Amino acid sequence: MTRLIVWRHGNTDWNAGGRVQGQTDVPLNDLGRQQAVDAAELLVKLKPDAIVASDLRRAADTAAALAALTGRSVGHDQRLRERYFGAWQGHTMTEVAALFPDQHARWQAGQEVGGDVESLDDMGKRMAEALLDAAALAPPGGTVVVATHGAVARQGVGHLLGWRLEQLRTLRALQNCHWIELTRDDKRGWQLAAYNVGPFSERPVPPPV
Repeated sequence: MTRLIVWRHGNTDWNAGGRVQGQTDVPLNDLGRQQAVDAAELLVKLKPDAIVASDLRRAADTAAALAALTGRSVGHDQRLRERYFGAWQGHTMTEVAALFPDQHARWQAGQEVGGDVESLDDMGKRMAEALLDAAALAPPGGTVVVATHGAVARQGVGHLLGWRLEQLRTLRALQNCHWIELTRDDKRGWQLAAYNVGPFSERPVPPPV
């Protein structure tokens, strides 16, 4: 049975400020780096055979925390990047609602946003393809960890499982440095084994010295 771990990156200052990141290359903050270490200490117990990450720093640096414990190198795949949010990127959702009210209303309803925001279908397809290629790196019965982003993780997993958008909306947003576990065997294909798994508590960020 192949196991695929789809892991969201750690916290960033834009996460903390409620800003839309999309494909803007925002780095981890102190909390995010600690979250990556805490999560890696759990994921290393799964003995991953391969680690693949989005090339955006917040995901790549999250994966690096696990690589440091396993001794494995990290492969990078642009298809694992977050959804492209176009003109929304850099704005808070309050600002998005004011600047793009029609698009924001469609987003809240789970519909295609339009404009220059990447479509749900395009995002799901490219992410599912990247996940399948990552899974192929594992030997039979092996484990692959993929470090990626929240929106694209949920959409890509849903596409891989063949879920309708209505089903996918029943899943809560993936928390920073939490992950989805998928398994695959010849009889059942891909199955969701666990969702939003991660460290039980967040360590406080130490004050600057």
